[in-house]
Amino acid sequence: MIEAILLAGPTASGKSRLAVALARRHGGVVVNADSMQVYAELRVLTARPSVADEQAVPHRLYGHVPAATRYSVGRWLGDVAPVIAETRRAGRLAILVGGTGLYFKALSEGLAAVPAIPAGVRAAIRVEAEGVAASALHARLAAIDPEDAAAVRPTDRARILRAMDVFTATGRSLAAWQRASAAAPMIEPASAVRIVLAPPQALLHQRIAERAERMVHDGGLAEVEALLALGLDQDLPAMKAIGVGALADHLRGSLSLDEAVAAVKTETRRYAKRQMTWFRNQMADWRTAESATAALDLVGARA
Repeated sequence: MIEAILLAGPTASGKSRLAVALARRHGGVVVNADSMQVYAELRVLTARPSVADEQAVPHRLYGHVPAATRYSVGRWLGDVAPVIAETRRAGRLAILVGGTGLYFKALSEGLAAVPAIPAGVRAAIRVEAEGVAASALHARLAAIDPEDAAAVRPTDRARILRAMDVFTATGRSLAAWQRASAAAPMIEPASAVRIVLAPPQALLHQRIAERAERMVHDGGLAEVEALLALGLDQDLPAMKAIGVGALADHLRGSLSLDEAVAAVKTETRRYAKRQMTWFRNQMADWRTAESATAALDLVGARA
């Protein structure tokens, strides 16, 4: 008997719909494993489950974090632990669904115990990084911590700064801390069905385009306008959500609406490609399903 379904997939793959179908069929609880769908202010842009879906079956950890919060995989593990315990006590199936591969990896393999970074260290690094391009920060990281620099894209400002925080505070690379110690996995792989939902690329790109168009009509512009009105730090994860930058540029008058939507489509396709690369490299032992029907069959064989 399985105790959980782990359902990963690229953006627009249809995994949220599939999770609801699985919850209906198996009396499960849908639990968010997506790093952007946690933010309260980003329902439309992150394509969170609809209110109707949330009312149809239990959903947990969606929209429970303010955009001003610097959320992390460690915070998510702390939030998801009592949810999983609750579903076990109730004799229900936990259906964890999302596109954040690191969340699934931490859930099933454990997370390294990296020491807390002193606020003063973090603040000093942010002051030094103000106005500095991500590529230049990456070069600085490579000079002091080549191991982490090799694992981080030169454009990924948030991860570059995180690596700089850890090395500056501890004198060790983040990779070294991750190798040294890890907590026990919260869900043993043998007790779960692990599926990557991966539709054919042409179909995925079509869904991405349709979602971008629909997002604008469903309130995406108003959502970005409200987010900008909060005056948040641009380095916060919520401000990096796909669509925020392009739609903000439209609201400022530097892009037409058509140009902004086209930019969202391009950004989303690139993100989906990165997600699939992660799944192939880091989750190679997971089962792959091209359709919801195939995924339902995989679960049915174990449930």
